[in-house]
Amino acid sequence: MRNILVCDDEKDIVKAIKIYLSSEGYNVIEANDGLEALEAFKNNEIHLILLDIMMPKMDGLTTLHNIRQESNVPVIFLSAKSEDTDKILGLNIGADDYITKPFNPAELIARVRSMLRRYMDFGEKNKSDIVTIGNISLNDRTKIVEKDGSEVNLTPREFDILKLLMNNPKKVFSPKEIYVKIWGEEPVNVDNSVAVHIRHLREKLEINPAQPRYIKVVWGQGYKMEEM
Repeated sequence: MRNILVCDDEKDIVKAIKIYLSSEGYNVIEANDGLEALEAFKNNEIHLILLDIMMPKMDGLTTLHNIRQESNVPVIFLSAKSEDTDKILGLNIGADDYITKPFNPAELIARVRSMLRRYMDFGEKNKSDIVTIGNISLNDRTKIVEKDGSEVNLTPREFDILKLLMNNPKKVFSPKEIYVKIWGEEPVNVDNSVAVHIRHLREKLEINPAQPRYIKVVWGQGYKMEEM
């Protein structure tokens, strides 16, 4: 059974989400502020987190920052429409996705199911899952990325984007193509989520992110992985 931590200061929202997810067979652990979420995260094996942004005691952004010091567990922000700036900031510090409140229960369940399928149900893997380009190595079995032999700490979204690019060297993917393949859905509005994740990958993998050696932009078309 997958353990999902749901954190929102509105208790009715937490209870509603628990009903939706429990009906799908997930075990829901509740929290109503960032401090409670961190405590629950430390005391339980958490497979996915649904995290509100605006909360008392400790907000979602600060909570996410603390979680990312220890884990790459998938995190989906729950945000109000007025919190667009915070959503972008959340992606900047390691959120994998966000859902705008009020949300459709079916959409919530679909997002959760898709995220868990991508990052928890890996299936049987073998050594052929290791892809190496230059000094970067990606192991799809262990979900570990190494640069010059040292492990690089990536979020699940960053890992999947890098995997897509490394498995298709020199192929150009538009931001929309990347979004559809990685998020598993059509973008409703112009979304800079891909650009944010690409920037993070460059910061973590490139010697000089401003002049990337591996993850290149093809102006007006998209991104590609340069084969060394």
